[in-house]
Amino acid sequence: QVQLVESGGGSVPPGGSLKLSCVGLGYTDDRICMAWFRQVPGKEREGVAQIDSSGISGLADSVKGRFSVSRGDAQNILVLQLDDLEPDDTGVYYCAAASPCQLGDGAWITDRTYKYWGQGTQVTVSS
Repeated sequence: QVQLVESGGGSVPPGGSLKLSCVGLGYTDDRICMAWFRQVPGKEREGVAQIDSSGISGLADSVKGRFSVSRGDAQNILVLQLDDLEPDDTGVYYCAAASPCQLGDGAWITDRTYKYWGQGTQVTVSS
């Protein structure tokens, strides 16, 4: 059973930055997809970023130019750098993973891809 452990998050003013990290434990296959989703009460969960073991990655249009997604020092570590944060970025951010998994170029960030989910970490952007 894969477990996802998230860290980071917090409260910052508009224009601020945060870094979210997620470590996946228990993978039995090295073909791994990992992603970040976010949810605000009353709204549908939204895919923010994803990346697979080969390096194929994608960002939601709403965060392009402000967020970046990458692997950490190992394939089971996912990092989301959030810069130039806006109040609309506020929400609970969830790490998600799937394995075995490979992404196609331009793949949609959809929760249908992901089987494993973290507990979520709160990001609040407010002055």
